[in-house]
Amino acid sequence: MKLPVLEHFFGVDFSGARQAGDFIWVAELEPHPRPPRLALTSLRPLSAICGTAERAPALAHLVGSILESERALWGFDFPFGLPVELFPKGTPWEEQFAFLSEWEDDAYGCGLECVRRATELLQRKHIRRASDTEARTPFDTFHYRLIYQTFFGMRDVVNPLRRAACTAVLPFQYRKLARAKRVVVECCPGSVLKLLGVPHQNYKQPKGGPLTRVRRATRHAILEWLEGAVRVGDRFRRVIMRNPGGTRSTRSSRPSARPTRCPRPITARSPSTPGTGTRGTCTCAKPHLERVVNTPVRPACRDQVPFASSGQAPGAQQRNPFVTRQPRGNLRTEFGSR
Repeated sequence: MKLPVLEHFFGVDFSGARQAGDFIWVAELEPHPRPPRLALTSLRPLSAICGTAERAPALAHLVGSILESERALWGFDFPFGLPVELFPKGTPWEEQFAFLSEWEDDAYGCGLECVRRATELLQRKHIRRASDTEARTPFDTFHYRLIYQTFFGMRDVVNPLRRAACTAVLPFQYRKLARAKRVVVECCPGSVLKLLGVPHQNYKQPKGGPLTRVRRATRHAILEWLEGAVRVGDRFRRVIMRNPGGTRSTRSSRPSARPTRCPRPITARSPSTPGTGTRGTCTCAKPHLERVVNTPVRPACRDQVPFASSGQAPGAQQRNPFVTRQPRGNLRTEFGSR
């Protein structure tokens, strides 16, 4: 089936970070009368287009921009679907969006559930789609480095687009292609560079700052290849060479593993003799701020119960009974490596 006539071409470097608008970049290309036949006409972060970096309104504005475009091709660098092995046999693609909606904004938890299903069904943590294997993508769809892009991209971008009239999301909606005013496709820049023999590693610098020598050389090589197919002006070249290009989506979106504190500090009687006295402790399993004053003990919450002195020798160092430590989760450990 043939594509409709296309006059506008957009590439979106996606991010699932909380401040996604600052990390999502939108490039626009238009036909040019002389070779090369395409020219880069716009290259901006999404926050500069919609006026906010917050993920929800920024993605909503992006979807609105797509639906307003005509004769347009949009390419996104996040997965449009999860492996079919994670779902019962015969489950349609549309049901995957119902699965994502059950997790609210917990992309991390959704990724762990995918790992659990993969381990239970196939005794391995990660499953690649057939297209991932064929294109030799760097990661599978729910790898810890990609799950936030997959989750928020599918739920907040692809889901409303697949239900819109005159919008074809490929390769799932070829039936809508004949009347489509806009086409949306999944792409993987790293796989394209690899296929064409262009340097495809070490072009992003997530830590920010001036590009290192290796990354600067890689970008020069990519730009040299790109300018054979696309006209890139000096202004856009400077933007490409100066932006570090790291989305930091995992760090920005990962739920904090640090426990919350009990809202009121425990008040304790100041002991007259070191190592003696009366204190209170709380069974709510939250760390507390301890405030020692010459007043009777008042409970921090209804779960507080008194306990006796530890009986340590005078001057001995005592462990603060009101502070508990919880180990931070590790995405690498729980999601595993490729």
